[in-house]
Amino acid sequence: MGNRLSKIYTRTGDDGTTGLGDGTRVSKCSPRVEAFGCVDELNSAVGLLAATTLPAELAELIAEIQQKLFDLGGELCIPGAVTMTAEDVAVLEQAMDKLNANLAPLKEFVLPGGSQSAASCHMARAICRRAERRALELAKSDSLNPEAIRYLNRLSDLLFVVARTLNHVADNEEIMWTGGRLKKEPPEA
Repeated sequence: MGNRLSKIYTRTGDDGTTGLGDGTRVSKCSPRVEAFGCVDELNSAVGLLAATTLPAELAELIAEIQQKLFDLGGELCIPGAVTMTAEDVAVLEQAMDKLNANLAPLKEFVLPGGSQSAASCHMARAICRRAERRALELAKSDSLNPEAIRYLNRLSDLLFVVARTLNHVADNEEIMWTGGRLKKEPPEA
């Protein structure tokens, strides 16, 4: 790897373009850049979660997720690259099944919050959903490994379960949505 990042600024992006992993220059507003940018933002949010106090098992899981998200960002940055596999998706599903087995079934929607770590996890979950939408948008115009999209979909679900688990471990009661039911009422005359 050497000294790949010996100089941080290059001025090559001053014209509104950026270099992909294959050397191609594209607009910083392109769907591909938007997709890997959202994954980078997601990894940063997961990093904030990792900076909170987590049970050892969850800390290890979150650290593994950060590594995979970096791989995914690289995959999205290099057209045609593939790093995410069905096995990566299965790892998330297995973790989710294990954690969810200890949680009470839900009867209402859960509001994001609770402990600091759970709230951080909910923020990462919401960013993950955006990253998934951006990847889906990219897939409309360019080929994309379907496992990348599946990984983001499962990860957002897992982050929801992790947030619930963190509140459960901290003995924080989950905040359920109690707002009015959505009704369609005729406008007042």
